[in-house]
Amino acid sequence: MIAIIDYKAGNLTSVQWALREVGIDAIITSDPDALAKADRVIFPGVGAAGAAMEELQARGLDAAVRGFVASGKPFLGICIGCQVILDSSEEDGGISCLGLLGGSVKRFPTIPGLKVPHMGWNQVNFTRKHPVINGIQDGAEFYFVHSFYPSPLDSSVVLGETEYGGIQFPSLLARDNIVACQFHAEKSGPFGLQLLKNFCAWDGKI
Repeated sequence: MIAIIDYKAGNLTSVQWALREVGIDAIITSDPDALAKADRVIFPGVGAAGAAMEELQARGLDAAVRGFVASGKPFLGICIGCQVILDSSEEDGGISCLGLLGGSVKRFPTIPGLKVPHMGWNQVNFTRKHPVINGIQDGAEFYFVHSFYPSPLDSSVVLGETEYGGIQFPSLLARDNIVACQFHAEKSGPFGLQLLKNFCAWDGKI
């Protein structure tokens, strides 16, 4: 069973439909027990990190996510789901996050000519091999919509990087059974669908 975390964020059904495009069924749930029983968990979403953390904590989903990741089963974070797995975020005046990976989430700087949010298609340059990017060419383009980006403490967790306005930022993270993408895989055409398909076939091991 593949569970998509429902924490009152948008874009959940988009992920479910994208999975159906590649022949994979998934449930959308806010039940911590359902997450514990799932074979894989996807944590997608749009919006603000502060609101996401409040909803996770109110529903007991923060502990459920930590417990699921500790089980060693495959976990995928998308957009907000990529950000809140770090220790903290600069968003909403600074908030504590899930702490699954060391690091913080930073806002794009205020630079003349730099439009924030970063919105549209952009390249992801892979830094190493990983099962979730099998069959996807280096430099493939994915769809982004975000004002903040992950900044992990350990550079070895970076699986892909993207350049925007002269700023190089991590856009794909991977460590152990965790994979997280800042871009919206579910809106990224054939490459995004391939990544989702790869994730659903991955056993969480490298």
